Amino acid sequence: MISLKRIYEKPVPEDGYRILVDRLWPRGLSKNEASIDLWLKEIAPDNELRKWFAHDPDKWDNFKRKYKAALETKTKILEELARIITEHETVTLLYAAKDEAHNNAVALKEFLEERQ
Repeated sequence: MISLKRIYEKPVPEDGYRILVDRLWPRGLSKNEASIDLWLKEIAPDNELRKWFAHDPDKWDNFKRKYKAALETKTKILEELARIITEHETVTLLYAAKDEAHNNAVALKEFLEERQ
């Protein structure tokens, strides 16, 4: 199972394997507080796409299309992520965005579930 969670929320055992999927480290959070198993910043949108999107809901559909096209080129990282997902009952994709409906973790989860 793949779940989503803001990294600022308290970690719980039910999170399972915790992966931060943002390119930038979350502000004001220590590595100890984050309690992550892996920081997979290479899976995040590149800086150009991230800045263009700027969490604008009006750009959401275009962002998802562009991000998914970029993900298709990241075969080694996707293979690593697929292996992790099969090895763990629950994998939680962590993100820092305040918008819980329009962020790269939501798009990544959708992409991964479409491929399963």
